Amino acid sequence: MTYLLVPSPLLGPATWAPVAELLGGRVVTVDAVEPGPADVVLVVHSNAGLHAPLLASRLGARATVYVDAALAGDGPDTGLAPPRFLDFLTGLADDDGLLPPWTHWWSEDDVRDLFPDPSTRARVEAEQPRLPLSYFSSRVEVPPGWADRPSAYLAFGETYADEIATARGRGWPVTVLRGRHLHQLVDPDEVAAAITDLVDRAGR
Repeated sequence: MTYLLVPSPLLGPATWAPVAELLGGRVVTVDAVEPGPADVVLVVHSNAGLHAPLLASRLGARATVYVDAALAGDGPDTGLAPPRFLDFLTGLADDDGLLPPWTHWWSEDDVRDLFPDPSTRARVEAEQPRLPLSYFSSRVEVPPGWADRPSAYLAFGETYADEIATARGRGWPVTVLRGRHLHQLVDPDEVAAAITDLVDRAGR
């Protein structure tokens, strides 16, 4: 079994590196995922969750674990930001339509507490792209029946409460850990263990 860990398009591979090492997996960005070995488990974080139905279909993934992630609708496609959030992002974009790096969207107090130490924060921030606002007004294909594939949801706290409820309503196994949005950096052992347990439960 091969774990493919996909970070948010707003961040980079460093967000998954400690967990990937524990799982013996690979970190692959959304735009670099391509068919590879059989028996793949797809693990997606944050906004990468909206790309997961299409990626899982292309990979023939054994299971998908959504980690503090957005969930697509029923299709045939889904937007990459809800209207209210798109309004917020529009206010952040510069004259060229580029957004600031993700950690600059929030207050310093909020950002500081996401990381276990300054060096980890520096590694993550060094990888942050500046995405165009147009990324969030675009749409991604959602294959029919995607939610019937083996799937599970891992949440860090209750920020994604609606997604947790949706996952439970679909009969997916769900685990909620106490943590914030980058908890995989704060306690990679706990997160890796939760992922492997969810994969086992999703396959039953």
